[in-house]
Amino acid sequence: MTVQIDLGVQKTGQSLGQNSGQGSGMPVHMDLEELLATRLLVQGNSGSGKSHLLRRVLEQSAPWVQQAVIDPEGDFVSLAEEFGHVVVDANGTERDLQMIAARVRQHRVSVVFNLEGLDVDKQMKAAGAFLNGLFEVDRSVWYPMLVIVDEAQLFAPVASGEFTEEARRASLGAMTNLMCRGRKRGLAGIIATQRLAKLAKNVAAEASNFLMGRTFLDIDMARASDLLGMERRQAEIFRNLDRGQFVALGPALSRRPLQVTIGAVKTSGTGFSPKLMPLPEQPAAEAMEDLLFSADVTTMPPPIHKPAPVQVDPNQVMQQLAASKPEPAPREDLFIEDGMSLEERDQALDGILADMLEDPEAAYQPVSVLYQDFQVRCRIKKITRPPELPAFRELLSVARAGVATEEVQEEDWSQATLIASQLPDDMRGVFLLLARAAVQNEPCPSNLDIATAYGTRSTGRARWLLTYMEENGFLVCANDLRGNRIVSLPDLGWQTRPGNPETGAAV
Repeated sequence: MTVQIDLGVQKTGQSLGQNSGQGSGMPVHMDLEELLATRLLVQGNSGSGKSHLLRRVLEQSAPWVQQAVIDPEGDFVSLAEEFGHVVVDANGTERDLQMIAARVRQHRVSVVFNLEGLDVDKQMKAAGAFLNGLFEVDRSVWYPMLVIVDEAQLFAPVASGEFTEEARRASLGAMTNLMCRGRKRGLAGIIATQRLAKLAKNVAAEASNFLMGRTFLDIDMARASDLLGMERRQAEIFRNLDRGQFVALGPALSRRPLQVTIGAVKTSGTGFSPKLMPLPEQPAAEAMEDLLFSADVTTMPPPIHKPAPVQVDPNQVMQQLAASKPEPAPREDLFIEDGMSLEERDQALDGILADMLEDPEAAYQPVSVLYQDFQVRCRIKKITRPPELPAFRELLSVARAGVATEEVQEEDWSQATLIASQLPDDMRGVFLLLARAAVQNEPCPSNLDIATAYGTRSTGRARWLLTYMEENGFLVCANDLRGNRIVSLPDLGWQTRPGNPETGAAV
């Protein structure tokens, strides 16, 4: 299915290099499916209409595709009321933001990531964490998504500035992943910048569609004309564009440079353009001097009130995202041909996995081999549509952890599985194994148990896994005076009993 979104109208009656009033020509459309594959770069000086253009694209495409807006000025939060976007304030830890981003992709909810009120260094770190969270998710949730980054030169700077090198590397790496590797993961970047010269070239070069607005600096005009394949003498057009006019080129827009006047929008931003207004009547010069230089505190202007940043509870945000997701189709309709209820089907799948894992060698076989065995067993049980490979990986992780879901509260265990989803596929079973021991107040599993859940016989690999997860903030390891290991899961508030790393039992 081809989806065309309406950008505005083509400027008519003039050649590309001339300037005149807004025309009322043919409508200009953008191919949304082509945009998802080829990405978009928007450029224009302050006041050229970039935010208006982004808002037009967002409003026109909102019914068709999931969206995530990286909003450094809080200008797009008004989309929430009209189009149902969830506003995520960037005041959590980097781990929290990554988990929220993963939940955004899981539930296919459109969001506005609001960075307003943070300094540049914190904005870059928060944006990097959120973009990495969108990028590093399981293949099963690689749904199409537009990722709009306003003021992209802040997050992909070409050189160092008023921020730390750590923040620059984190943000630039995330932006590079979005534009260079995001397409295969369903992420289509739309980046907007005031200055092409300040935007990292490896980020800008990945866009195949361009909307170039008014700009006055020669270096930006020359770079814009190069990107559009125009002659240098035609670069003067970018200086003569009116506000809200852009030159469009790309496979999703037009095969030749096309001057477009962007159409109207439904929502409005928090920013505004200054308007002239008459000055109030002024008293005599002596009276003004008294007002300006008097020490009387009653004449002092009110202090600037800067609200303290709101601390975001990631659990509340995740609950909001879960509540915003569309209602899935009733599962009963999916499995009616199996001749069994949902409970019977789930029990059958659990039984198949349990039978498979009874084989001591099953823990060390590749997932692809186990999945083939799983499919054969499902056909024997007359389950005509077994889970796909991504879902099988999740079921296998839980089965390897040995947890009975009826023994724990569903909300607690869903939080554990969400945290586990941030780890690579082959590590999730290990995390769930530790979570099961913690929630059931059991001793910490031994190195051999951890290695088996990972699919290896190497206890050294088990120690490496614990170190890896501890360094990435998933757990904390400690030893008691007897040398027993204790594993704490800070995000869940759970902790195992002391366990001998060699045997798993308490000494």
